[in-house]
Amino acid sequence: MWLVILYFIFAPVIKTDTAYENLSREELLSVLSESNIMILKLKHELDQMKRLVFGSRHERFVSSVPQQQLALGLDIAAAEEPQVVSTQTIQYTRTKVKPAKRGDNGGRMKLPADLPREQIIIEPDEDVTGMKRIGQEETEELEYTPGHFFVRQIIRPKYARLQEEEGKSNIVIGNLPARIIEKGIAGPGLLAQVTIDKYVDHLPLFRQTERFKRAGINIPISTMSDWVARGCRELEVLYEVHKELVLSSGYLEGDETTIKVLDKDKKGKTHLGYYWVYRAPLENMVLFDYRPGRGGTGPKELLKDFKGYLQTDGYDVYDYFGNQQGITLVGCMAHARRKFNDALANDRERAGHVLTEMQKLYATERQAKEENLTHEQRYALRQQESVPILKELEQWMKEQYGGKSALPESRIGKAIAYSLRRWEKLCLYTTDGKLQIDNNLVENAIRPVAIGRKNYLFAGSHQAAQRAAMLYSLLGTCKINNVNPYD
Repeated sequence: MWLVILYFIFAPVIKTDTAYENLSREELLSVLSESNIMILKLKHELDQMKRLVFGSRHERFVSSVPQQQLALGLDIAAAEEPQVVSTQTIQYTRTKVKPAKRGDNGGRMKLPADLPREQIIIEPDEDVTGMKRIGQEETEELEYTPGHFFVRQIIRPKYARLQEEEGKSNIVIGNLPARIIEKGIAGPGLLAQVTIDKYVDHLPLFRQTERFKRAGINIPISTMSDWVARGCRELEVLYEVHKELVLSSGYLEGDETTIKVLDKDKKGKTHLGYYWVYRAPLENMVLFDYRPGRGGTGPKELLKDFKGYLQTDGYDVYDYFGNQQGITLVGCMAHARRKFNDALANDRERAGHVLTEMQKLYATERQAKEENLTHEQRYALRQQESVPILKELEQWMKEQYGGKSALPESRIGKAIAYSLRRWEKLCLYTTDGKLQIDNNLVENAIRPVAIGRKNYLFAGSHQAAQRAAMLYSLLGTCKINNVNPYD
């Protein structure tokens, strides 16, 4: 089978022996070059397939080459000592926070004081009459009972007037409080828990109905779906205000992800919709916006009044915003890094050199985070540490790509070309201390969607997908700010 596949792959570039007899030397070299490019491309695709099937997906890179060799790009023996031209001493202050004590029971976590306590008193087996109590030993264990239902009865006594009064009813009764679902049986606590179970803990409604059956409550899945939809109606006004707050930020990170949607116009198939996700790092807020497609209409409409920094990957749709007045497009170093990580299998020396230099950039970011530097301090640190690395790396890439030593069709050539086309945007984060080196924060906000769609598989309609976008926005912001979503 593999031989047949390889034959059809190489058939366009492989000629018979008789066909080569009439070719000139230049034509033979051209054929050989095309074959080499095809081999490199197929080898990379095979390596990628093996990684997807057998390997881990992490992007950690550990250099196996001495750092001095990578920095100079020369094949220097490991035993040789580099010549020291000058010595520079760098000093900084690092603040270490002493972790809080976890309790006196052998390092065990101390249980929260506000949890209800159930006391069980165990007296000695022998008779203690005439003895004096001198203290007690306390042992605590964290216990749990499965979530249980209860019925809240709202009782409104009725009163009849003994004497009729003009313009007033003879019956007096208290007003029923406003309810999420009028004449429905679901209280706000149950609605909140059903929503959180699905959109935070990724438990589809069908599994929730099965769990409720074990407690003796039989709720049809269609009813529960209506509950979620009706509850979302009450959150729409909050979502609109939330959207305004996110879009009023002067710095957004953007990305997109897919969601399968049932479409009545596509029998037996699902429509592939998109969540366009925006995160405001300074305000710690995230916004999901559902659109039926991946075209530029959605972000153009949503960001029509946005002004400030917009940090994205290399998707072409975002290039539109780079030409808009008041918007500065910032690149993502993580996406550039992934291109070189993909090229490791084909050209470890050059790809490893770039990855090693990028590790230094991220080490600077880690230092700024650990020391809790202000935006101004982080800007100064980047100017001192990161900017020189970026300048040398740009020059190295131009020499490799411009000197034709990296074939444009090779993985390393494509990685270099990707970075050079966006180099100004990739380096822009060093000009302002509030900017991130990449847009990994918004990618982290997308992860719950990736986990959720593996469980509930698809949205029931385009309206349901938009409701999910609203819930992911509000509940995702709760997660970022350590707010209990149920509250």
